[in-house]
Parts: sequence; C-alpha cells; structure tokens
Amino acid sequence: MDMSIFGEEIKLNQASMARLEYDAIHEQLCGFTVSEPGLRLAQKHRPSPVGRQAAQWLRETAEAESLLASGASVPLSAMEGIGPFLALLGKGRIYDERELSGLSAWLGSVAQMKRYMEAKRDAAPLLSGYASSMRDCPELRAELDRCIRGGWLHDHASPELSRIRRAYGVAEDRIRRKLDASLAKYRNALQEAVISQRSGRFVLAVRREHRKLVPGTVWDESASGQTLFVEPADIADLQAELSSWKSAEEQERLRILAGLSELAEEHGPQLGINLETMAMFDFILARGKLAISYSGTEPALEAEPALRIVSGRHPLLGNKAVPIDAELGLEWDQLYITGPNTGGKTLALKTIGLFVLMAQAGLFLPAAEGTSIGMFDDVLADVGDGQSIEQSLSTFSAHLAVLREVLATAGRRTLVLLDELAAGTDPGEGIALSIAVLEELGRRGSKLAVTTHFNEIKAYAARTGRCMNARMAFDPESLQPLYRLEPGEAGDSYALAIARRYGLPKSILDRAEQLRPHRSPEFQRQEGASEAPSMKPLDRRQSDPERTGARERSKAEPASAGNAKKAEGKEKVHFRVGDCVWIYPLRRTGIVFREADERGEVGVQVQKEKRSFNRKRLSLYIEKEQLYPGTEYDLDIVFDSKENRKARKLMSRKHVDGLSIETPGDGGKE
Repeated sequence: MDMSIFGEEIKLNQASMARLEYDAIHEQLCGFTVSEPGLRLAQKHRPSPVGRQAAQWLRETAEAESLLASGASVPLSAMEGIGPFLALLGKGRIYDERELSGLSAWLGSVAQMKRYMEAKRDAAPLLSGYASSMRDCPELRAELDRCIRGGWLHDHASPELSRIRRAYGVAEDRIRRKLDASLAKYRNALQEAVISQRSGRFVLAVRREHRKLVPGTVWDESASGQTLFVEPADIADLQAELSSWKSAEEQERLRILAGLSELAEEHGPQLGINLETMAMFDFILARGKLAISYSGTEPALEAEPALRIVSGRHPLLGNKAVPIDAELGLEWDQLYITGPNTGGKTLALKTIGLFVLMAQAGLFLPAAEGTSIGMFDDVLADVGDGQSIEQSLSTFSAHLAVLREVLATAGRRTLVLLDELAAGTDPGEGIALSIAVLEELGRRGSKLAVTTHFNEIKAYAARTGRCMNARMAFDPESLQPLYRLEPGEAGDSYALAIARRYGLPKSILDRAEQLRPHRSPEFQRQEGASEAPSMKPLDRRQSDPERTGARERSKAEPASAGNAKKAEGKEKVHFRVGDCVWIYPLRRTGIVFREADERGEVGVQVQKEKRSFNRKRLSLYIEKEQLYPGTEYDLDIVFDSKENRKARKLMSRKHVDGLSIETPGDGGKE
C-alpha cells in the first residue's frame, strides 16, 4: 500500500491560504471524520504541489465518492480509545477488561471493513488494495473473545479461575445461609431485615440501642448514628475464608490480563498498520462526503500550471453561488477582472484560488465536467485590505507587504491573485506601481488574476500580449450585479449610476459626469492619450480590440517582419488629429496630433512625448469621435503644454515681441 499521505508535508503559502478562506473548507473536511485518528489525519492535510501525490488523492476521493453515492453503508469504526491503547503497547502495562474488550470490538470492525473493501474491489480498486494490508489478528481476537465477554473476565478464562470462583461461590452461599438465620434470630434488634455489605464484609443493620443483643464487629454506622452495621460473630470464620478466595481470584485475574496484554503487544505492528489504514479510510471517506455535500466533480489534473473552470461555484456558498467560467495559462496568463463593487470580483478571485488549492489537496470541485487544474508550486493571494492595528499597517502598507512577498517568490509555476490593485494610495502613483509589478510578473510567466476599477490598468491589459480583460456581468437597467464572469471585455464600475440609485444630489452627479476622464480634455492631457480607453474602442471596420481582448489583438499585431509587410500592403488609412492609433514598434497606443506629411510621417503623442511614425507602422485603434464626443473640444488643450496655451491666449489679444510657441514634435515655432 502506498502510504505517501503519511510522508513529508510540502507546504504552500499558509497566509495566502488563510486569505482565500481555505481554512473554512478544511474545517468542513475535518467535520466529516468519525474517529480521532482520522480527524488528526485531516487536520494535518495540506495541498501538495507534487502532481503524483495530488493525483493519487483525487483517485482516492473519486472511489470514496462512488462508494458513498451508491448508497452503501461503509463500516467505519469510531475507534474510541484505540489510539491511546496502542500508544501504551510495549511499556509493560496490564490492560483491564474494558480496554481489552474495546480492542476485540475494534478488531471485529477491522475484519468487517476488510471484507467490505474486498467485495468492492471492482468499484474501488485503489481503496481495496489498501485494505489488503490490514490484519485480522484472528488468534488475538479469538483469545480476547474467549476470555472477556460483556466487559468482564469470563469464568472459563482459565481452569484455575473457574475453580476459585466456584469455591468463592460456595463460601458466599454458606455465609448467606448463616445470615438468613441471624435475621430471624435478631429480628427485634434490627433496623430492617436486610443483608448488606460494608468494606467487603456481610453485615446486619442493628439499632444502636440494641447493639449488645447482636455479638460481632461493627464495620460502619449510618449518617444519623442510629444504625450500626454489624458482622455477626458466628460468620467471622466464613468471612475470612471468603476474603481468601477473593484475593486468589484477583491474583488469577491479573495473571490472565497480563497474558492477554502480552499477546496484544506481540501483535503491535499489525495493530499499528490497522490503525493507520482505518484512519486513512476515515479521512478518504470524509473527502468523499465533502464532495457529495456540494455536488462536486473530479477535476482533470494537468502537469502544466494552467486552469480552466467550467461553471464553478464558490464552495462555501453552495447552490446560492452563480457559476463562473475562467481560464489561465492557456490562451492568456493574466486575467483582469473588472466591474462594480459588490459585483462578485473578489468572490471570483477567491473561487479561482480555492479551486487550485482544493484540487491539489485531492478534493472535488463544485464545477461542471471539463474543469481542469494544473499544478502550481504556490498560490500567492492579496485579498482583503489587510489592515492591522497591532502591526500598524494601513491598507496600502498591507498590500505592499504582500507584493514584496509575491515579488520575492513568484515564478512561472506560481498563481498570483491580487485584489483591488492600486488601492489605498494616490491613484496615479498606485497605478504606475501596479503596472510595473504586472509587467514584472508577466516577464516571469506567473499566472495572474487581478481585480481593478482603474481604466489605466484595463488599458494595459488590452494592449499587452497574454492578457485578457474580463468583467462581472451587471444589469445597467436594474443596477443589479449578475455575478457572471465574462472574458473579453473590461467592465464599468457604474459608480455614478449606483450613486444616483442611492439618492445622491443631482447637482453632484451632474458635476461628476463633467469631471469623468472621457469628458475632460484637460484630464486626458494630464493622464496621456494611451491611458484613456474607457470608451468602447472602434476601428473603421467596427472591430473592438478591448472587447476581443489580447487574443484577437495578438492576431492583428505583426509578430514578424513578414507580418509587418502584410500590414504595410493594406489600404492606406487617413489618420486625423485626435484619432487614437496602435503603434506597432512600441506595441502601445498614442494620439495623432499632426496628420501625415508628403512622406507619410504622422505626428503621434505618446504619453506627454510627441513623436513621428510612418503611417505604415500605425493602425486605427479608436476614432476621435469616440475619444472626444461632440464638437466643443479644442484638441490643442490635449496636445499643448500649459505655458503654450497661455502664450497662445496672450498672442491672440496682441503682439508681444520675442514671444513664440514651441511645438517640440513639429520642429517649428508659431
């Protein structure tokens, strides 16, 4: 039998497991065990990054779930007291009748389980193979059953014990006959006509005032002192004989129990294997019960660090959870989950992390067939704000502490889950730091799922290979979250719509609409043209790069010189000032500030830098009408510096000697 589950434990990041609430799943698992040894196994169990071990655990769980789902009653034993019993083997202890009787009953359970598993060999070949290692210990069990019945040492445990007990019975019978005669003889002196025992002696209940009428030894008196318990003098010799037989019986009892204890010690190795195997059966069947409790299915286990979740439900929410589909490490390595608060973004993140941990722990998943989980060396999660009064950590500081840990260990086989990137600090700096971290994790090939509200991070995902935007579905009419994860499109936060529903003043909401990034050219100029694709991007053919995501864009982008030539041979596109274009050499977007000259050179502003690119190296990403709806916008506000705009305004009023307007990317002055 492969006892690998008792081997060395390989730990994944415990703090991240706690953040993902894996402990709650673990507690449920422990609750399904029925024995103390099985519970201890469950308590020690942790996910393993070793594929062979996780695969074996899943096979065990599958067989257990199959046995339980068939309606069969598996003969599990509670094994009460067996652990302490076996722990004392080899220490010279003499066990009493109760302990040895419990051992006999447990051996009966072992034999029953072994027969059951042998009968289920076809349905559960792996588990039945484990059962073949158990030993019935028929000699030990037969001797225990012969000597102990109903928790008492049987008269026929030995010929000597049988002889002693017969003699004891004869002596006791003679005493009772004598006492019956004494009851009649001293009737008037007795408190009541009964025979009782005190200190192991037969006595009569005599009234204190009639003590002298009953010769003998007083062994006790009542609480009131009015009744004395007297051993009549005429049974003293018989009482001594009875005590002698009692002592002989105890000596023989101890001799027999010592022999049975020694026999149990001789079977110690077999009993130890039985205990481990029965505990393992308890633990494995607990995994099967857990799977049935949430209608779990067996995931396909893959060697590569990737995952595909089909209709996955968060295991702690049961049937109340809305199923989600998600994948990582297949067509994209980074998944950016967007949408409004309370829309289920964090829940989706936790579901992804929990599914990996559960699969690597050999647990079934509440998901549909087709779900597959790859092997990850670690799961690193930053979920929740992480504030700590004791450690004086703010939300942002807590995020930084986790990011430091992530950057110290993350690699190609690491799953990283980051909730609300750039939260808790200045958005501009937070976004910049976040994108730098995302770029680094992308270089390492880590598999990453992120939640965010920031358009700049959504734009980063839209323009970066192996990245995919996704949104949590939301009903804009009812303003109710639908909790479905929809890959291929970044979602809105609906902050203003939700604020309107909650009754914020109309004047505040109207002003907020004016200040939204896509309505403020000044905001656009400050943030940079490539950082504002919060509007739906369209090209001349009505394609939607953000909606199609990284997968479609990677097809459109030239991956080689040959592809570049194909792109150059396409029909020429007229780029207008204000259009957002894709810049092939830079693999990012920019805004046209000067139309093509006679050589086909187009002026493009990238962030705050004005540069020139041949139009063959550009493609339309978002039309100017989508970026700047309406006709009231002065695009000079987007491209000019604050100083140039002041100078232009001054020059429009009057001539000023020596005053000129620099246009750095244009090579001229006004």
